[in-house]
Amino acid sequence: MMNGKELLGKLGKLGDITSMKDVAPLTAALFPGAHCPLMGAAMAVRGIEDAVIMIIGTDECSYYTKHMTLYSEEFGGVTGRCVSVVLDSRDVTFGSKKKLETAMKELVEEYKPKVVFLVTTCVVEIIGDDADALADAMSEKFQISVLPVHTEHFKCENHMPGLERVITACFQIMEKQPKGETVNVLGQRMGNFASTELYRVLKENQVEIGMQLPCGCSIEEIRRAPQAKLNIVVHPIALPLAQKMEQHFGIPYVFFNKFTQPTHIYEAYKQLFICLKKALPLQLESLYEQAKKSKQTASKELEGITYIYGNTPFDCMEFNQFMVEEGMSPLIIQLSEYEEEKDKQAVEKILEVTNPYVAKSANIAPMQSIYDVLHPNLYLGHEYAARLRKKGIAMVHSDKASNMLGFEVTLFITEELVRAAKEAKDLKMEVLS
Repeated sequence: MMNGKELLGKLGKLGDITSMKDVAPLTAALFPGAHCPLMGAAMAVRGIEDAVIMIIGTDECSYYTKHMTLYSEEFGGVTGRCVSVVLDSRDVTFGSKKKLETAMKELVEEYKPKVVFLVTTCVVEIIGDDADALADAMSEKFQISVLPVHTEHFKCENHMPGLERVITACFQIMEKQPKGETVNVLGQRMGNFASTELYRVLKENQVEIGMQLPCGCSIEEIRRAPQAKLNIVVHPIALPLAQKMEQHFGIPYVFFNKFTQPTHIYEAYKQLFICLKKALPLQLESLYEQAKKSKQTASKELEGITYIYGNTPFDCMEFNQFMVEEGMSPLIIQLSEYEEEKDKQAVEKILEVTNPYVAKSANIAPMQSIYDVLHPNLYLGHEYAARLRKKGIAMVHSDKASNMLGFEVTLFITEELVRAAKEAKDLKMEVLS
């Protein structure tokens, strides 16, 4: 059994970090560990209906990706849009060019793809194969767009870079277009944008939606994406693409993240409608007041509630600032990324009240010993709810917010936090009795 006090002694505090290098893991080996960028790349290509993803790597990487896509309707199952080039020891020694050429010829003849995302894995990056040059050569030889995507896990903390790199690679397909009146939605990685509050507000105000990348689009829609008058970026993974499109096509963008703070959501809406050159809809003022009231009411139930933060669909520091303002107290904040410039304001607000421990995320095995030392009321993230309940801890279920944008996020999460806080109080009574 691990010693929780000893593990805590290895951790730093939020006020001491300037980058992820300052964030220590609870243990040297992480369990279950973070997903790798290869998964992120597959998630992104899944939403591009007529693109093929070709994985270059070992049989483990090929199996991992194929298994993930096997039962996906979007990918098409066993004979679907996910294929692999499996490297053996000879390929690792002498390079993958010959095998890749043979595989690409077979792929083109059988699938006749419009675009191929050529996704490298760790071993390809380690041996130094020039995937960019190979992709260029394949594009010229087979007269299709072959877009290289690098997904080496040893250089990053989670799967997000895979999503970001596929989305950014789509820029190479885009062509200059006559300007239209549509807006593109960039970065929604899960769910259906049409079910969000933001979509409803746009449709009610006669705003036509153009390309939605990567949550559902075609290669042709990507090609014509520069005809839009505005890009709405709903996750940081799409910022590099939005910046490229602004620089090369003159298309401005608005960053409309999955904010929890009502003020941040309201400011995003205001900026959006300024760029659309439309009056701010009156309904947004009402939704803003409703969200502020929900936050204020919830604070009465959340005052003094302690928690350990694992992972949620929200921006980590923005959400933790939100909870601290509600009177809650973070004991540990687990991180997979940290950007001092972006997170500075939220961190300063948190540190005015408390200075929690920080640890690398995706390591719930040693966390079991930590629970017995810190005794949090809540856990936010993926865990085993039954196991937590035995320790008197309630789990906050936040995944439903993956399909939300706008004030609906505030309303949802305040309700869920209050529900979990009440459950935690009941669990505490059960433990005491």
